[in-house]
Amino acid sequence: MTDSRTDYELVKDFISGDESAFNKLAMRYQEKIYWHARRMLGNHLDADEVVQQVLLVMYKKLKSFKFQSSLYTWIYKITATRSLNLIKKNKIKTLLSLDDQITDSTVSGNDIIKNIEEKERLDNVNKMLQKIPPKQREVFILRNYDQLSYEEISEITGKSVGALKANYFHAFKKLKELLDEKGE
Repeated sequence: MTDSRTDYELVKDFISGDESAFNKLAMRYQEKIYWHARRMLGNHLDADEVVQQVLLVMYKKLKSFKFQSSLYTWIYKITATRSLNLIKKNKIKTLLSLDDQITDSTVSGNDIIKNIEEKERLDNVNKMLQKIPPKQREVFILRNYDQLSYEEISEITGKSVGALKANYFHAFKKLKELLDEKGE
């Protein structure tokens, strides 16, 4: 059963002592946190670690959240920060495996071939994504995968819209060059 309370109502309920309100928020955002971290970090284990860190920070700091931005923006900012910190700490060089994103389509041989080709294409893009600087990667992911506006990304990162557009342009250019080298 989906909870129809808004983020604001859930936060207020949590502040008032309703622990289940936090659980609802965690369930509402856990998958989004995971996929953003996964794209940033390139692997499941590190993404899972970031999810746990973000949920812990949310739990500890939610009572002081002032709604100066949307809860969604605040959570993404925490996720981005934790992901970038983990990249720096581990100097991540691993490649993203998208095995769990391929749908189980055994209807025909053509569907299987399309899925394999799509996985290979996504694998190549994500391999190349791991080769660009983390800040550029972050902007590229937030724009393309999470479909956020530059204004929303600016709230998350604290960077100006102009700087974000420049980072996105450089990320796009580098990805295009890397993919062209591979013949993609």
